[in-house]
Amino acid sequence: MSEGFLASEYRAAEAGRAMFWVIPAPLERSVSWGAGTARGPEAILRASQELEAIDNDLEPGSAGIYTHAPIDCSGSAQEVLARIQNVVEEALKAGAVPVLLGGEHTATLGALRALKAAGRDFGVVQFDAHADLRNQYQGDSFSHASVMRRAVLDLGLPLAQFAVREISKEEIEARKIYNVTHYDSLFLSRVGLPEKPLPEDFPKDIYLSFDVDAFDPSLMPATGTPSPGGLVWKETHFILERVAAQARIIGCDVMELAPIPALHHADFTAAKLAHLLMGLAWQERQGQKIQ
Repeated sequence: MSEGFLASEYRAAEAGRAMFWVIPAPLERSVSWGAGTARGPEAILRASQELEAIDNDLEPGSAGIYTHAPIDCSGSAQEVLARIQNVVEEALKAGAVPVLLGGEHTATLGALRALKAAGRDFGVVQFDAHADLRNQYQGDSFSHASVMRRAVLDLGLPLAQFAVREISKEEIEARKIYNVTHYDSLFLSRVGLPEKPLPEDFPKDIYLSFDVDAFDPSLMPATGTPSPGGLVWKETHFILERVAAQARIIGCDVMELAPIPALHHADFTAAKLAHLLMGLAWQERQGQKIQ
């Protein structure tokens, strides 16, 4: 494994003293097109060594970053999810914000189960080209295409989605049944983002899950199912800031990076995104108002 996240700038914090636990989860079992998500966490960790400690006045590393050993992703989906849940529970007991690095999107469910088991009242904010609300995909209810259905159906979590542009009839119906807030890619480009995108009754604590295919392929080609019409960096930063102004990030992830050899900018973008999510969580804890 590479050095810990941003080890080029900060000495690794002790597990019990770090605000952030970075948890690599190199899961790859249900990818339906391009492969390579098992290499995603390692690529993000390597690329993080090229980040600067301060990004847009955000310095989350100053609060301590601990990088856990990669999760063993062999075995059944339930076995892997249990291992992820156990590590995230350890992070929560240590008072840390878990930052999951994927790996396919299914891994997110382990983190959500941990937060639910801890009795946290929270909602899920998802950035993704796909709704991931199918009850099953290719006969698998733990497919990467079903992770948000598990969140809303099995765990009863409120859900808000951003940048979706690939959706099935089943998922459209699921949005109605589970009252899913959504700002799809076309809506964002034509109408724009309201000042307060989350509903007033949405939980104030959120888990923010970011599938990198939410980005436009011109920015992020290194993913299994790239889709045109996605987000660019400045737009993404703006949306994330508006969401963070309404909510408190208690956990987050960066999923579905499938590295392409020698295409360094994609790995760096994913690492920069993870750093930004940590920065927004850190900023809220500092009591700094997000403008």
